[in-house]
Parts: sequence; C-alpha cells; structure tokens
Amino acid sequence: MSSAVPFRVLVLCTGNSARSQIAEALLTTRGRTRAAGAVEAESAGSRPAARVNPHAVDTLAAHGIAWDGRVPKSIDEVAGRPFDLVITVCDNAHEACPFFAGARAQVHWGLPDPADETEPVAARRAFGETYAELERRIDALLALPLEALDDSALRASAQRIHDTV
Repeated sequence: MSSAVPFRVLVLCTGNSARSQIAEALLTTRGRTRAAGAVEAESAGSRPAARVNPHAVDTLAAHGIAWDGRVPKSIDEVAGRPFDLVITVCDNAHEACPFFAGARAQVHWGLPDPADETEPVAARRAFGETYAELERRIDALLALPLEALDDSALRASAQRIHDTV
C-alpha cells in the first residue's frame, strides 16, 4: 500500500555538481516506483558549481538515467521546504558539510569527490565507483520501512547504511 504523502529526501554537498546530483537521480528514479510509497528527492550545495559535472551526466546516462539540463542549486533554494531525511555526502577529510535545519533526520554518508579526478580515464572510473557506492546505499535506504520509522530510528537506520553497506 502506498503512502499518500511522499517521503522527501534532500542530498547536500558542497558544489551540488557530482555526488549529490547522482544521489538525487537515483532516489528520484528508484523512489517513484517504491512499493511502500513514493520517495521524492532534491539536492543542493553550500557553494553550488556553475554546472553539473559532465562526468556525472555521462555516468547517469550509462545507467539509463537522463540528467541533461540540470543546474546545481544552493541550499537557500530549498530552505523552508519540508524534508524527512537530509543526507550529506561530503568527504570528511576535504570539505565542510552543510547542515540543514528542520528535517526529521540528518545523516552523513561521506564519499570522496569524484570531480577531484581531472584525467579523463581516472575521472570516469571515479564517477563509476561513486555511482556504484550511492546505488548500494540508496537501494538499502529504499528497502527500509521509511514511513514507519520515528525520527530517531530513521536517523539510526540511515546512518547504519553508511557504516555497513
């Protein structure tokens, strides 16, 4: 039975050009057909880039997800909107992750930034690895009974995905 109100996820990082865009794309495409209820996703960054990284668009296209024409957004553009879960995907060692007030739960799924790779072959490999890692985590998240979890259980369950998947 599907829920009338979609479960809403916001994915945050610094530039909103790579990791958060890939996560939003996966959540959007897989979340809309979730048997337990739809999941809607958005993404934003604390210092949005000028464009979505072309390697992110190419990686998504290689997996059948059209993501052309997307534009990085600022956290200010999503401020005040209701979200059930906020996921930050910044690399702990290199970036300061943003905080988003007002969500039921916020967790951190730290990932290296594939955009740090500038050599084309290495960049394609890094984006492929980022896609695979986010795919595993998002599939595990979408398998949870999201709508039935209280705030504390949601936070713990979503963080456990990062810690164990």
